[in-house]
Amino acid sequence: MGYKLYYFDVRYYAEPIRLMLTAAGKDFEEINWTMDEWLAGKKKESPTGKAPWLEVDGRVIPESFAIYRFLANRYGFAGKDEFEKARVDWSADFFRETTFPSWEFFRVKAGRLPGDPDKIYQEKALPALKTAYDQVQKLLEESGSGFIVPSGLTWADLYLAENVRHANAMDDNFAGMFPFAIEYEKRVRSHPSIKDYCETRKNLRTSYCTVPGK
Repeated sequence: MGYKLYYFDVRYYAEPIRLMLTAAGKDFEEINWTMDEWLAGKKKESPTGKAPWLEVDGRVIPESFAIYRFLANRYGFAGKDEFEKARVDWSADFFRETTFPSWEFFRVKAGRLPGDPDKIYQEKALPALKTAYDQVQKLLEESGSGFIVPSGLTWADLYLAENVRHANAMDDNFAGMFPFAIEYEKRVRSHPSIKDYCETRKNLRTSYCTVPGK
């Protein structure tokens, strides 16, 4: 079975895909580009005008969450039963929707949008991050496994851990406010199924909002 992953030359939305394929022992080809190349015409190749997308034996799956769920169901990262799968789905959906306002802060801080980063952080990003990470902490405490569901690592953990890394790179106060999240991210990348990959993977920046190496 052949996989081709199409994404920017950063980690962010593509990293859970890379991790699941690696954990499953599946080889994949990766096609990357820079932001300049995307804006110069690569975007026109996307099925939805967004990235990533995954090609599976010539069939294309766009949208990151659709790809995550496809691979998770195929390779055992979706949860052990329908109730765990529902918990995995809603936890990731809730997090994405709740943290959406924080992206204005990230982009302004990175110089990609105009605005006052301190004002946007206090009024929009901080309340969103607190709501989202309070829920993540509650989920982890209820689970008892160190991951979102009792049975162990799922695609939601991979997605959330990448967001922890991104927020910590962008927000100097993040680790102090959410120390549990820092430990959670370490626990995810130390999972035996992905530990070797995480220790040797290419040092891509997390997103175009972060500096290289973060």
